[in-house]
Amino acid sequence: MNSKKPNQEREYGYLGIATPKTVVTQKRGQYVTGYSVGILYLDGCWYPVLPGNVANLCTYDFPVRLKVVPDCNTSRLLSGDFTLLDSVIKAAQELEAEGARAISAACGFFGNFQNKVAAAVDIPVYLSSVVQIPWIKTGLKPNQKIGMLTAYAKGITPNLFASCGVHDPGICIVKDLSGLPEFSAIIEDRGTFDNEKLRKEVVDAAVAMVNDHPDIGAILLECSDLPPYASDIQRAVKLPVFDFITLIRWIHFATSQKPYYGFI
Repeated sequence: MNSKKPNQEREYGYLGIATPKTVVTQKRGQYVTGYSVGILYLDGCWYPVLPGNVANLCTYDFPVRLKVVPDCNTSRLLSGDFTLLDSVIKAAQELEAEGARAISAACGFFGNFQNKVAAAVDIPVYLSSVVQIPWIKTGLKPNQKIGMLTAYAKGITPNLFASCGVHDPGICIVKDLSGLPEFSAIIEDRGTFDNEKLRKEVVDAAVAMVNDHPDIGAILLECSDLPPYASDIQRAVKLPVFDFITLIRWIHFATSQKPYYGFI
């Protein structure tokens, strides 16, 4: 019987000049190494996955590991279908067994399962960009709001907020993108879209939201398909923009600390 705690079997070591190691260990069941964040993604989506998208590996300047959740399609996930829970937990547990030190996901609506998955594994879980809301709110003036661009406003439910640790949903102004002509290609799995038209749609939506609500102090992009346009949105609205990639970078650096070198 193994009496070690799970974290004692997990390798957090950094091999470098300042940390020479002669004895290294590895968790049984882990073969692929060198990454810290495991990312759950949908099964069967069909549309262009651009650099900046959570599921495009060119997005990262560090390695990540992706894991599909079987039969988890767009409509089931956006509707918060709780029959997916066992499959989501199983995929998360597989990532943990394979050596992930934290888990995220490639759709904000995985947030419906956030609290359940976090309870089912022994590594940190941040399944939705929505989990950033309490931290974003802390940095704003008391009267300021967070403007959220979402792929499907009907899916931004009290359950999603609560599962992601958001107990004051009124802090958010939610803008729906699902009905836009080009963005809807993502929801409808049409396999193609005009990228420049889509870019203009999401930027125009952000500008309209901020013009309608001048008390917005920051933007949150719920959808994992929106980070490719984050810089365009930021230039247009001149506000901080948070998205899945700000979240995954935060997770990565928290679980991949390296020693510092320099002079004093």
